[in-house]
Amino acid sequence: MSNSSLSRQLGLIGLIATGVCSMLGASINVVPFMIQRHVPGIGPYVIHAFVFAAIPAILAAFAYSMLATAMPRAGGSYIYASRGLNSYLGFVASFSQWFGLSIVIGVVAYVTVPFIRDILENMGLAELAAFLEIGAIRVGLALLMVWVFVWVNVKGAKSYEKTIIPLMILMFLMGSVVIVTGFYFTQNDFVQSFQEKTGRLIQTDGPLAFHLPTFLSAGALLFASFIGFDSIAQAGGEAKDPIRKLPLAIGLTILIVGGYYLFFTAAVYSTVPWSFVAEEAMSKDITAPGLLGYLLPSWLTVIIVAGAAIALINDLPAMLLSVSRLMFAWAEDGIFPKSITKIHSKYQTPYLAVVLSGVMASLGILGSHFAGDFFLGIDIMVTSMMVNFLLMCVTLLSISKVNPLLSKEIKVFPSSLGRNLVGWTGTLVLLTFLLIHTWKDLQSETGAWYFHSTPIWLIVMALASLIFFYKYRQMKQSGIDTESLFKKLP
Repeated sequence: MSNSSLSRQLGLIGLIATGVCSMLGASINVVPFMIQRHVPGIGPYVIHAFVFAAIPAILAAFAYSMLATAMPRAGGSYIYASRGLNSYLGFVASFSQWFGLSIVIGVVAYVTVPFIRDILENMGLAELAAFLEIGAIRVGLALLMVWVFVWVNVKGAKSYEKTIIPLMILMFLMGSVVIVTGFYFTQNDFVQSFQEKTGRLIQTDGPLAFHLPTFLSAGALLFASFIGFDSIAQAGGEAKDPIRKLPLAIGLTILIVGGYYLFFTAAVYSTVPWSFVAEEAMSKDITAPGLLGYLLPSWLTVIIVAGAAIALINDLPAMLLSVSRLMFAWAEDGIFPKSITKIHSKYQTPYLAVVLSGVMASLGILGSHFAGDFFLGIDIMVTSMMVNFLLMCVTLLSISKVNPLLSKEIKVFPSSLGRNLVGWTGTLVLLTFLLIHTWKDLQSETGAWYFHSTPIWLIVMALASLIFFYKYRQMKQSGIDTESLFKKLP
């Protein structure tokens, strides 16, 4: 093994697949329907809230695209903020992002197992499905999934692309069954089929008054669905022709995912009455496959459940790449141990960073199992990503003064007018979303204070601050010119 630079092998399709697979997972199959429980009263306005939630995501995507052209390096958001805003803010914000994403990788692996169980049940393999309910088996399968994708990431860009691109295509093909089904059948078809299978009669949708605070809360929650495209920026050190392909991949990913979200969600609500979704969500966890299963034969249900499972599995390799490159970038700057920058001599990957990310994800699996609640980790991630996106917009406003040389390297909207327009608009919109999300979290009723994501996020930020100032002081004492270090790209 030797220390050397990362190899630029990721092409445009691989970058797009990284963003798409980081964004599409539980969000598409669960969140648009469980939102009826978490934001009671949103009713028929879920699609509208999705469009509203896309606004800050698009602004953040512009910010990432602009900064990526000037700083195409591994570590993405950390590099952008530490070079264009402030080294401390860059680290603590990216540390909370790393912590949240690492835990969520474990959460995703853990919640994928019930989808596999449902596939087996619909195939008539009830005994095998029941076997997956055993705690040790569920944890073991989740750990196996994580470490398979750790190995895929260690083996390098070619192995990664050969895994993630086919999975992405398969996910879209299976998801298209949901879209076609949703627009083919009517609500009357659903009501009739549901009554035949359950003996229960349900009513079709009625009118519901629009309520602005409810709508804003739903938008803040649905914003989580657009988190993930920043993983493209984290892979900046391995992208081919990064100045051109990074912003193109970010833009295309937002368009692809945004369009897919809208078609997928609209298709389900076109067939399943929102009033029924809201009623079911209050009493149990529901998913798109579970709702459409009342209409479809078992073999088609297997396909859409398998599509949901693949959408979840897709998250794992892409998010492992993202969090490992953050660790790699910190180590390059000396904030984490330099050994983490070691590059595999054969595969040209930061293998230690990938393995350590796998360890953190494994802790997320164990935490999900023993705590019995995995939504806290997701909420922490949402807060972290909102702060990160906010800092990217603030960096656009500060970079010309903090680092004028790098500022001149921005190729997308290089004029100060375009940069300031995106920066100020994004800052105001994202700050509004962050305040709404924080208020909603603190107002929610929980069993104890530590089930609120905001105080846990603040504790993580405090830990990051201790790490940063300890290492920063060490660097100063060893004679390192820290001001110069955080002005230059690694």
